[in-house]
Amino acid sequence: MKAIVNVVGRDRLGIIAEVSGVLYQKRVNILDLSQTIMEDYFTMVMLVDLGQMEGSFKSLKESLRACSEKIGMSIRIQEESIFKAMHQVNFGGETLD
Repeated sequence: MKAIVNVVGRDRLGIIAEVSGVLYQKRVNILDLSQTIMEDYFTMVMLVDLGQMEGSFKSLKESLRACSEKIGMSIRIQEESIFKAMHQVNFGGETLD
């Protein structure tokens, strides 16, 4: 299973280190990452693989919530299936991509 992690907030030192550290501790692999700084604001989107994750998805969300409080950033994680479902249409009982 894959998930999308979004990180947004005021730029500061150590953001990537803190977030990737949480993922490392939970054995979550980072597949792709895009980050940018817009004026004083840091934004990052990660595609992660949860296939070898230790613990539950709920536990990972809680660890990221604790990290967000520690670094003063907004961190959200959503399962990839949510994004796939947004691009599907059900027509006459049949799902179309």
